[in-house]
Amino acid sequence: MQTVRGRMAQLLDGAGKLGWVLLRAGVRFVFMFLNNCVAIPSYCLYLLLLQPLRIWDSSAFWHIEGIMFKWLLAMVSSWGWIAGYTVTEWGDDVRPISEEEAMVLVNHQSTGDVCTLMMCLQDKGTVVRKMMWLMDHVFKYTNFGLVSLIHGDFFIRQGKAHRDKQLVYLKDHLEKYYHSRDRKWVVLFPEGGFLRKRRETSQLFAKKHSLPHLSHVTLRRLGATHVILKTLSAQQENGSVGSESGTPNQTGSKRKGLQWVIDVTIAYPKARPMDIQTWIFGYRSPTITHVHYRVYPIKEVPVEAEALTDWLYQRFVEKEELLAHFYDTGLFPHDGTQEAASRQMTLDPVWLCAVQSFAFASGFMWYRVLQYLYCSLF
Repeated sequence: MQTVRGRMAQLLDGAGKLGWVLLRAGVRFVFMFLNNCVAIPSYCLYLLLLQPLRIWDSSAFWHIEGIMFKWLLAMVSSWGWIAGYTVTEWGDDVRPISEEEAMVLVNHQSTGDVCTLMMCLQDKGTVVRKMMWLMDHVFKYTNFGLVSLIHGDFFIRQGKAHRDKQLVYLKDHLEKYYHSRDRKWVVLFPEGGFLRKRRETSQLFAKKHSLPHLSHVTLRRLGATHVILKTLSAQQENGSVGSESGTPNQTGSKRKGLQWVIDVTIAYPKARPMDIQTWIFGYRSPTITHVHYRVYPIKEVPVEAEALTDWLYQRFVEKEELLAHFYDTGLFPHDGTQEAASRQMTLDPVWLCAVQSFAFASGFMWYRVLQYLYCSLF
């Protein structure tokens, strides 16, 4: 009898916990749905109202757009922050170079990688509002797709049938939007897809071509990286890229071009990636995602295809070693010159509340404006 009562108590306790998780997930979903309904239309309507400024002073227009874009990304960050999803940073400190131009290479495990970057780059100066994302074309059809289109991000189609054309489109896109909108960082995922989808194919390719066997990352794809280097940096006679592009920005001053390559490695506890569904519903217990940075001066990066291929292979072999060490020890290794040290990335809750309050106030304001116009016309 006592055993039966004990099992009943466990079942009731489990049902209570499940009910709480479902209730919390439902409340979070409703909040985020409303958040998107007020924030994204408000962003679009503000920019529509500011179109005369875009004609008169393009620099000021994109400055304002960048600020609002950062606020939108802060809202996404707040979804995870509220659920206890935080970030610990390792390796080089990228804040001192946040105002310089850089290409950011990130390993790709799940849809949560983008959310993680949105969070951990919030405190890196003007990076978030001046960055350009390269994402799979599927993201164009998500709730955030319209915002990314306006901001000037690039959506790339995967597959051999599209590869060559997409690289031409990417080059044209960079030439048209990168300098004119005063972009600083270009963020891309060179693996070309999620780890779980590409690992087996990557390992078969590596075995066939006598390349390193990788388990925690996949072999990178060269195309987009090569186009970015060739387009945004000045090539030197020795095959490396230089530090002076000579390309004027929208204010007429000379740009230095790409100065850095930032190699970002994202690691999840127990190798369990966090996807966008987790960020929305918050059903996973509070989790710390670990992000490791390694910075390379652009002069050390070869631009010719063969040399660049070897250089990128080395970077992903290093990522493999970093992730293997992390999954074994829970820590990233030090670089041989100093002890491993981590930095807890923090967000200001007051600022997050202010951004959310502004979004809901803007949504209400635009609703009343559109309601007034509709009643006046009809």
